[in-house]
Amino acid sequence: LHSDQGWYYQMKKYQKTLKDSRIIQSMSRKGNCLDNAVMENFFGLLKSELLYLQEFESMEHFEKELDDCIHYYNHKRMKVKLKDLSPIEYRTQVLEAA
Repeated sequence: LHSDQGWYYQMKKYQKTLKDSRIIQSMSRKGNCLDNAVMENFFGLLKSELLYLQEFESMEHFEKELDDCIHYYNHKRMKVKLKDLSPIEYRTQVLEAA
């Protein structure tokens, strides 16, 4: 679980509840909003490209659409910042050049 520096995330009881549930806590560094920037951007895209565009018949339907969306994001969605490659293509190219 990744969270910000909110006071309740720092409470011992909250931390114990997470630990008892076998959840590892991760917090941003104090005053550094950039720690969350990549995930905030991804979740914003996920909401605008998946959640706000359709209604889901069931949890299974949602899970399938989510899997499809993440696959598209990583394997097919070309990004200008990545030289018009998908994230997977870009990483593969960088690794082969190394």
